[in-house]
Amino acid sequence: MSTGEKAKAKAEQVVGKAVRKAAHALGNETTAAKGAALETRGKARDAKEKGKDGLRG
Repeated sequence: MSTGEKAKAKAEQVVGKAVRKAAHALGNETTAAKGAALETRGKARDAKEKGKDGLRG
C-alpha cells in the first residue's frame, strides 16, 4: 500500500468519525450521516489498497 493512500484512508476514517460524533452530539443528523459516509469511504479505501497489496505479494 502506498504511504500516501494509506495516510489518506486513515485521515478519512478519523475525520469522518470526529464529524459523525460531534454532529450526533449536537443533534445534526444530516452532518452525522455525512461523517459516517466519510468514515466508510476511508475504510473502503483501506480495504482496496490492502487487496491490491495481496495481489502483488
